[in-house]
Amino acid sequence: MHETSRTSSASDPLAARLDGVLARLDAAAQRSGRDGREITMLLATKTRTPQEIATVVDLLRARDRRIAVGENRAQEIAKHSDPLLVDNGVPRHFIGRLQTNKARDVVAFAEMIHSVDRADIADALERRAATAGLVREVLVQVNTSGEESKGGFAPTLEALGPIMERLRASGSLRPVGLMTIGANTSDDETVRASLHGLRELRDQAREQLDVPELVHLSMGMSGDLEIAVEEGATIVRVGSAIFGARA
Repeated sequence: MHETSRTSSASDPLAARLDGVLARLDAAAQRSGRDGREITMLLATKTRTPQEIATVVDLLRARDRRIAVGENRAQEIAKHSDPLLVDNGVPRHFIGRLQTNKARDVVAFAEMIHSVDRADIADALERRAATAGLVREVLVQVNTSGEESKGGFAPTLEALGPIMERLRASGSLRPVGLMTIGANTSDDETVRASLHGLRELRDQAREQLDVPELVHLSMGMSGDLEIAVEEGATIVRVGSAIFGARA
């Protein structure tokens, strides 16, 4: 199987890009004493066609990887009803900033929602999930970089306490981890500090807020995935580094 992967990537630019990303991920995982196959490759599928998505899913399956697909715009959810993608067994995530009026569509689509960044979003998701009789896993977004352009709760237990209490009391939403977007800078140490801070906060919340079910750390994209993996990411989000530049 792995021999086939290497052979196909030599003539297939998409497979070659994918193998390059996986090599980066695996090297980072090895440096931190982890197995790269335990990390979920979340495909950021904004603007991508069903055929493109299905092709990458097949390639990742051939390489024995954990896969999820993630949309960050509610208006693109419909394409996942394409026959190429329906019932393919790949978990669906929502990774964009949420508007309350899109909560129903997002709850219907996504098994995991990465961007609970304020209390009114939790309220809207809970209402829609309860109405539909669904339970959805959610990640609480934390602004570890302090950048005003980013949403999310402050990176403190005091800020996380109320939303965690709110989510744990819900019968329809289940908090399973934290999410952040790394600092927007070329300085690796600043990026690392923003991602390391999420892991520390997750560990503190598990113990001091008594939320042991906080397992996931969703962090890392094409530019900083090595740092994210070294800092404990369980889910990394990659789009153009695999699919190529958007049209």
